Amino acid sequence: MELGIRFSEGKASVKVWAPFAKTLQIKIWDKHSTTTAKALNLIKQGEYWLLETKDLKAGNRYAFLLDGEELPDPASLSQPDGIHKASEAVDLNAYQWNDSDWKTPSLKDFIIYELHAGTFSEKGDFNGVIEKLDHLLNLGITAIEIMPIAQFPGDRNWGYDGVFPFAVQNSYGGPAEFQKLVDCCHQKGLAVILDVVYNHVGPEGNVLPKFAPYFTEKHQTPWGPAVNFDDAYADGVREYVITNALMWFKDFHVDALRMDAVHAFKDESAKHILAELREKVDEFNKETLSNAILIIECDLNNRRYLDALANHGFQMDAQWIDEFHHALRVSAGGEKNGYYEDFNGLADLAQAYENAYVYDGRYSAHRRRKFGSDTNGLEGQQFIVFAQNHDQIGNRMLGERLSHLFSFEMQKLMAVAVMVSPFVPMLFMGEEWAENQPFQYFVSHSDYELIEAVRKGRKKEFEAFHTDNEVPDPQDEQTFLKSKLNWNCLNKEYHQTMFRFYQDLINLRKTNPIMKNPDRTSIKATLSENDQMIVLHRKFGAHELKCYLNFAETSTGLPPEEGSEPWELLLDSAAPIYGGDASTSAKLISASSAQIYYRKNCPSTHHEHEKPIIDL
Repeated sequence: MELGIRFSEGKASVKVWAPFAKTLQIKIWDKHSTTTAKALNLIKQGEYWLLETKDLKAGNRYAFLLDGEELPDPASLSQPDGIHKASEAVDLNAYQWNDSDWKTPSLKDFIIYELHAGTFSEKGDFNGVIEKLDHLLNLGITAIEIMPIAQFPGDRNWGYDGVFPFAVQNSYGGPAEFQKLVDCCHQKGLAVILDVVYNHVGPEGNVLPKFAPYFTEKHQTPWGPAVNFDDAYADGVREYVITNALMWFKDFHVDALRMDAVHAFKDESAKHILAELREKVDEFNKETLSNAILIIECDLNNRRYLDALANHGFQMDAQWIDEFHHALRVSAGGEKNGYYEDFNGLADLAQAYENAYVYDGRYSAHRRRKFGSDTNGLEGQQFIVFAQNHDQIGNRMLGERLSHLFSFEMQKLMAVAVMVSPFVPMLFMGEEWAENQPFQYFVSHSDYELIEAVRKGRKKEFEAFHTDNEVPDPQDEQTFLKSKLNWNCLNKEYHQTMFRFYQDLINLRKTNPIMKNPDRTSIKATLSENDQMIVLHRKFGAHELKCYLNFAETSTGLPPEEGSEPWELLLDSAAPIYGGDASTSAKLISASSAQIYYRKNCPSTHHEHEKPIIDL
């Protein structure tokens, strides 16, 4: 039996983890009445309480009476009336899927588009996302990544305050509408990545501690006591998390999970929770002939998270690389405060191209210690890079995007820097047309004291900035509305030009034999003499690619061509078609711009199917 409510052959099975409960009943309301209800006793078996019944039907509201206290289901699939009300019984098998021919593509073919379901469209729900899928196909996207959708307080939130990990946010449309979104994505050829949060639970409406020891004082995190992965009764917590992860793959056909901040997982067990999750997902993949993918956010620069289980690693499929972003932002002229103080611009960006981790064992002034490990033998598709994401935008006081901070030409240069890498590229919604709207931090709590605490915490976070701007109120609905994409931008030439540039750049990424290849062994990043330009050189078999990334504020000369075969200019970000003023001289590269060159049949000592021999 699976946790929560599951339907099969006309019966509902009920399973609840509540090791300390003396009594546990399920209270079921009639579909047509909010007052008429019946209560059924669950039977305790070990740490769990079980029941099979025909009295509970899909669509019924229900709650548990835990030693007499009425509570929602900790494994609820639906909270149609919000986090403080009864749960709704849902039959996940009821949806009729149309994606039987779908196969999850390899990570190396992912071009990811991160979006927030509430602000991506005018409607602010899953149907609103569906209506915009053709835009993403026209852009060239192959996978969407959806910020967390687990039920949170109110109807406005980034999603990281979810308190019912199994329930799909009601204001987005609930579980059936999310199944429909995934189905539509697959029919159009788009993979779906879902953000999930297993490192903490939101501060309002968390009923988990009432049922069982889901948290432990043994470890502390930025959110308080850690999720209990290794203390007494940890087995129940681990089952809860693994069951949740498998549910998204099995019942919602999600292609990949992106797990939030796994460096906050505190687990001293002989088998780490991530290693156990990897084993269970591998079993699922084998049984169903699937390719379910596990992606992590982790700032530890520890290859153990990516190394194979056989090498005592956790074998996660890929990791977000914030350090690439930080080095790129500083290279572009961004600020050097906070965690940016550790980054030295182009030298570190060159390091990121060749090693993925900037800090691979060297001393970090920000951390006051040596930090990181090498990445030898790890593949390019195991790292995900970006010029911006929800964190890097929304965690700024005013939620400024690249379009607010950098010139039009620099934005294009940064896009090339991401796409020409051997890593998996990711965009944040609206980036492709230089969206003007900010993406700010917003919530819709109902607890007044919590609302005030969030407001004060946000103000304190930015008190050292000494600015005349007011910190946007996270609780104010206007903060949320200002964060919605302005699709009317696409009617303006400025934004259309940026969109055309992204279209061509993404198409180049998908079609060029080197740019679409995640091989890291062939890459060499060289700084020019004035340290304002990186020359990126990549080879694969008889193919060769060279990219000039000029971060200088002036045009600069290009070195003379080498070799007998001519180079073909594939893309110039400063070309007039992209709103630039590229020099007519073939020997110059414009300020804040990038040029990509390609040639084939270059001198080679190996066959195309072999990995090239490269001296880094």
